[in-house]
Amino acid sequence: MSTIFELAIVLGIMVLVHEFGHFAVAKLCGIRVETFSIGFGKRLFGFRRGDTDYRISLLPLGGYVKMAGDNPGEAPTGDPGEFNAHPRWQRILVALAGPFANFALALGLMTGVYMLHNEVQEYISGPAQTDYIPAKTQATTTGIQAGDLIVHYDTVENPTWDQVAIRSLLNINQPVAFSYLHNGQRTDTRILVESKGGPDNFSLDRLGLIPKMQPTPVQVDSLEPNMPAIRAGLQPKDQILSIDGLQLHSVPALLAHLQDQAGKPASLVILRDGQQVPMQITPELADRGDGVKDYRLGFKYVQPPVKVERLPLSKAMVASWDYNKKGSLLIVEVLRRMFTRQVSVRSLSGPIGIGTQIHQAVQMPGWMPLIGLMSYISLNLGIFNLLPIPILDGGMILFLLIESVLRRDLNQQLKERVYQVAFVCILIFAVMVIFNDLTKLNLFTRLKP
Repeated sequence: MSTIFELAIVLGIMVLVHEFGHFAVAKLCGIRVETFSIGFGKRLFGFRRGDTDYRISLLPLGGYVKMAGDNPGEAPTGDPGEFNAHPRWQRILVALAGPFANFALALGLMTGVYMLHNEVQEYISGPAQTDYIPAKTQATTTGIQAGDLIVHYDTVENPTWDQVAIRSLLNINQPVAFSYLHNGQRTDTRILVESKGGPDNFSLDRLGLIPKMQPTPVQVDSLEPNMPAIRAGLQPKDQILSIDGLQLHSVPALLAHLQDQAGKPASLVILRDGQQVPMQITPELADRGDGVKDYRLGFKYVQPPVKVERLPLSKAMVASWDYNKKGSLLIVEVLRRMFTRQVSVRSLSGPIGIGTQIHQAVQMPGWMPLIGLMSYISLNLGIFNLLPIPILDGGMILFLLIESVLRRDLNQQLKERVYQVAFVCILIFAVMVIFNDLTKLNLFTRLKP
């Protein structure tokens, strides 16, 4: 129920902003707005002011602004307040206003984040240096070793870990150009971005590329009862200098090594109060929280260092513009690759998938994950509505541009048939993404050492 509530709040904000864009420009142009609705279907409650019925409707997954005379196939009556009675350039502005309101919302959200408290893990935007290469992964076939630096990935030279992750998701089950430095010598090769479960089952760990998340060793925060760590004598604030002679700097690297050793006893060197303490410990198969068992020691760890920024308004707006430009280009590239079948349609998320992501973001510490996700959803909504598909804003703009070139209105019956076909296609598309969501529900996992 909490996920449904969170989804309704976030999507409600997105839809409210989008529809207000249409509403405000329509009013400025003198177009009569008959209905402003959050949600579709049966009217639940609302109020009427002037010519407009402001309402909340039964199905909360969207919304609409109903303007006088804007139904496909509806013949003009000569009423100057009707949508079709206004110049085409004004109607195009009305159609553009919704998506651009979403772009403005995304820009405003991230500007606020950068001004108040932008917190990200330092390694994400840093050089892509590896910490551990798990056995029997695609990374091992390239010859890369722990501590090597990735200097080229797909189309990006000197990538950050953020860029490696993004380019991987865009190339699921495809080989990409891959170069790394080992002892100062560059190796140019290719790596298959393998993910048998598709994008939602992909992780850099499974690919075999585990980031070096910090320069310091993993530090113990607290211990779990009845687990190997507490039985072996591990204590809070202990630092794990090495395990089986390996100096690791992240919990994913530590976990990957434990799985590779398949439960064999491990030799630890612990730093405690300035002294090095040797320790023997035997990992134990334990539930990591999602019904899946793996080898664990049983402690909670101190999180990797984060970078916090508080920028003045002008710099915050520039940073927000760069963030949203990057997100927009990524969305456009995903759409392009979907049409060329380089990205599977299974990568799409519908209301269930979006709700799950929102719930996960709410559970994370701080506001940044949720606000960042809201910004990305707003960008998606704006770009999706600009696609030249009838029923969407982009389809209306396309028709208006064609009519402007022809200098006459298209046949109303033809437009009505096109809209009907598009409506059926949109319904099929909605069913498909909801089915995708249902197949993904068991793929979300938690990481525990």
